[in-house]
Amino acid sequence: MKILEVNNVSKNFYSTKALTDVSFDLNKGEVLALAGENGAGKSTMMNILLGSIAPTKGTMKLNGADYQPKNPSDALSQGISMIHQELCLVPSMSVAENVWIGRVKDFTKNGIYMPALCEAKTQELFDAYGINVSPKEIVKNLTTAQMQMVEIARAISYDAQIVIMDEPTSALSDKEVQVLYQIIRQLTSEGRSVLFISHKLEEVFDLADRVVVFRDGHMVIERAVTGLTMDELVSYIAGRKVENVYPKKDIEKGDVVLKVEKLHKSGVYRDISFEVRAGEVLGFAGLVGAGRTEVMQGIYGIEPADDGTITINGVEVKNRSPREGLKNGIAMVTEDRLRQGVVKKMDVERNMTLSYFYNICKMGFIQSDIEDRDTESMFQKLSVKTSGKEAPIWSLSGGNQQKVMVGRALLNQPKVLIMDEPTRGVDVGAKSEIYEYCNMLAEQGVAIILISSDLPEVMGMSDRLIVMREGNIIARHERNEASAEKIMSEMFGLKGE
Repeated sequence: MKILEVNNVSKNFYSTKALTDVSFDLNKGEVLALAGENGAGKSTMMNILLGSIAPTKGTMKLNGADYQPKNPSDALSQGISMIHQELCLVPSMSVAENVWIGRVKDFTKNGIYMPALCEAKTQELFDAYGINVSPKEIVKNLTTAQMQMVEIARAISYDAQIVIMDEPTSALSDKEVQVLYQIIRQLTSEGRSVLFISHKLEEVFDLADRVVVFRDGHMVIERAVTGLTMDELVSYIAGRKVENVYPKKDIEKGDVVLKVEKLHKSGVYRDISFEVRAGEVLGFAGLVGAGRTEVMQGIYGIEPADDGTITINGVEVKNRSPREGLKNGIAMVTEDRLRQGVVKKMDVERNMTLSYFYNICKMGFIQSDIEDRDTESMFQKLSVKTSGKEAPIWSLSGGNQQKVMVGRALLNQPKVLIMDEPTRGVDVGAKSEIYEYCNMLAEQGVAIILISSDLPEVMGMSDRLIVMREGNIIARHERNEASAEKIMSEMFGLKGE
C-alpha cells in the first residue's frame, strides 16, 4: 500500500536546477533508502517533503490525498517527522524537555508544568525503543552520540507515519547503531515507513527494502535491494564519465611549493602528509565531514593544527591566523561564500580588496588609486560582470560573487591557492571560467589545492587526487589511474589504503 507518492517534482533556485522531474513512492511499513553524492538533490527533496521549501512544479500525495505542506509544523501535523543530520537540541534544557519541546501543555496539572510527568513519559518512550539516556540529564552534558539518540527519540515521539532519517548514524558507536537498527525495524513492524539517507552504503543493504539513487538533481534508478550488488550501487551513484568534460591542461610541474607533514588536530584529522608542486592541481575528494575543509583551514590559519609541520618553498611556517597564512604565501577561497566569504554590506571593490589592505596602505590610509587600479585589472582578468565597483556585492549573481572571492585571493599573488568548493552554486558558464583560471594559475607556477564534492569535477581538474574519510587520508591516485567507482568506494569506506 502506497503511503507517499512523489510525481515529477522539480525545484529551481533562480537559474540552478536542484531537482528535475523526480518521481518515487513509499509503501507502508517500508524502508526506502535515498543514495547519491553530496549535492545530488536528496536534501532538497527532503526539505520539500517537510514543507521547508515549495516545489517549482510537480505533485505529492499522502495516503492518496494531495500533500502540500506549508511548513515543517504542517508536515508534522500530517504525519511526517525528520531526524536531521545537524543536531537541533536546546543545550540548557533536559533530555525530556527536548524530546517533547513545544508540547508542554501535555504535561501540566492545574495549569502548572510537571517535570516528573514529562520525564516519566520520556522514560516510557525510551524503554519501548531501547534508548539508554536519562530523561533528567541536561543536554549539554551528553555526548554527541547521546544527543543523536535524543534527536531520534524526538522524531519518533510524534507517532509519525513517515520518519525521515538524514545520516542518523554519523555520530553513533557500533552499539548505538544496532539500537537504531532495532528502532527502525520496530517502526516498520508497527506499519510506519522510513526514508533513510546514508553515505554508509552497507547500511542501505542492512536496512532498506528499496533504494532510489539521485544524481545531479535527477532520480536515475529505483531498485529493490535484493539482487543489487555494492558495485552496481556505486556505479549508479558515480554515473557519468569525466573524459573531455573539464578543460584540464597538461602543465609542466616545478619544485615542491607546499609540504605538509603529520598535521594533526585532536578529534578532527590526524597524520596528514602531502606535497604540492608549482603548476600542479592537487584534488581532495571525500564526503561531507571527511575533514578536507578542516585540514585546509589548519594550513591557512583559520583553525591552526595542534601538531605537524607546514613548509613553503623549503621554509617552515607557522600560520596562526589567515593573515599569517597570506603573509606566508597561502590564499584560500572558502567553502561557504555567503557566511565566510562576502561581506554583504560592502561594495564589490571593497569585498575584493578586503584581505589586500595591508599591501595598499600608507601611514594607515588606503591608497584608493592603487585599489581602483588593481580592482579594475582583476575585474577584466576574471570577467566580473557588475554595474560598477560601487555596486553592492549582493546585487551580483552567485557566479560573479565567486569570481570576486577568487580575485580577492589572487590580489595577494599567492604561491599556494586553496579552492574549497569553488563552483558550488554557480552556473555552467561560471564553472567553465573557474576551470580556466585554474589552468591559467597553474601555468604561472601557482600550486593549487582543489576541494570539490563534485567527483567528476575533482577528477577532471586534478593532476593527483587524495581521498579522505573520517579525518584520514585513505587513498592517493595519479590522474586517470582510478575510476569514479573506485574513488566512490573509497569515499564510502569500502576500499582504501
